[in-house]
Amino acid sequence: MTNIETLAKIVADRRTTKTAAMNGQLIPDDQIVQLLELANWAPNHGNTEPWRFIVYSGNALKEFGLQHAELYKQNTPPEKFVSAKYEKQLHNGDTASHLILVYMQRGGNPNIPVLEEICATAAAVQNILLGAEALGIATIWSTGGNILHPAMKHHLGLPEEDIVIGALYLGYTDEPARPGRRSPAANKAKWIKA
Repeated sequence: MTNIETLAKIVADRRTTKTAAMNGQLIPDDQIVQLLELANWAPNHGNTEPWRFIVYSGNALKEFGLQHAELYKQNTPPEKFVSAKYEKQLHNGDTASHLILVYMQRGGNPNIPVLEEICATAAAVQNILLGAEALGIATIWSTGGNILHPAMKHHLGLPEEDIVIGALYLGYTDEPARPGRRSPAANKAKWIKA
């Protein structure tokens, strides 16, 4: 298989796996380190390397679930509070092996637009997702619950200019991969030739 064929297979095979489908099997920490190393090769303007990661596992992952659920409770008006949402956030990571919370750390160069820093961090996330697929690790990139709420940024002690990009839950699953659902790329491209 050529390099492009290998890459195309990894990209096309990558799927989101809900945490409820993860089986609780632990990922070796050295594989998480490998994924973070892949993330570190994301493209970025001016070598700002804005991606930052907080890795939770074991009891820290369960504690994060509690903190996330409590943030939801504290930041939701009583009339909009839904117990099922609280419980979901509380137990979302119960069967995951690791959680990588990803945020963009704003660099000091005002000439680099914030959007470029966000895109660079998203590219780092994609590197993690593709690396995980290559290692047989199930993933979900979650922005649900209070992940993107200002309260999460405050909880993490992040400055105002930093931006939480999402939570990556990683684990293993016993479920077979679902088929892909993409419309043809040709439907999304406009070619202009001279």
